[in-house]
Amino acid sequence: MAGVREPAVAGLFYPAAAEELRESIEGYLAAAQVAGDPPKALVAPHAGYIYSGPVAGAAYAALAHARETVRRVVLLGPAHRMALGGMAIPSATAFATPLGEVLVDAEAFDIARAVPNVRVFDAPFEGEHSLEVQLPFLQVVLDDFRVLPVLVGQAPAQTVAALIDALWGGDETRVIVSSDLSHFNDYETARQLDHHTAELVETLQFEELSSEHACGCYPLRGLLQVARAKGLLVHAVDLRSSGDTAGPRTRVVGYGSFLVG
Repeated sequence: MAGVREPAVAGLFYPAAAEELRESIEGYLAAAQVAGDPPKALVAPHAGYIYSGPVAGAAYAALAHARETVRRVVLLGPAHRMALGGMAIPSATAFATPLGEVLVDAEAFDIARAVPNVRVFDAPFEGEHSLEVQLPFLQVVLDDFRVLPVLVGQAPAQTVAALIDALWGGDETRVIVSSDLSHFNDYETARQLDHHTAELVETLQFEELSSEHACGCYPLRGLLQVARAKGLLVHAVDLRSSGDTAGPRTRVVGYGSFLVG
């Protein structure tokens, strides 16, 4: 994968045309009601934009207030397409979207390589959407930034927390976890499950989170461990499902946006 990683899900999860893509994201951001200081970290969903875009917009609208400050984004998400132990970072030097290329942060890459249970491993990134769908949002809300993409497999919370700690930095750095919530329940069951998950997230009970709560539970648990250690607060800014956006209510996927700061 060394070189530029071309988009895998443009035209599937989000528009392939740059103007249409930008307009859709700007619409999600404009519809969000967010106030307060920009978060140090956030959690955003990663489904097709017609389903989860409005929920992701609530998180990224808060980050837009740090447009001129953020220079590094540590982006963690689950590997959907293959089993993965530990964490993987790519050999690619940039990730492309219809809005242009996002450079991989070389300094962050070197720091990550020195963290236990992190390896350069390209295979999990092939066709993976969990990180890619976050990039256009970042390209719209931030100016000059670089990214460290991290796919997280079945890694203990403390190992993910060690990576996040190593890259925590200052105001120039933000951490983003990509995760959906419950999967394939009826609407009311999903609503109850996701509200319970939101309570666990907001009270930093990362030990209680499993894949039944969130497909990105492993990176999420690591972030929440760091938040607890640093005395940070977490709050939900949007909590919906595909049954609220563009899908039927018989079999839904849950989405939540959370801010950490």
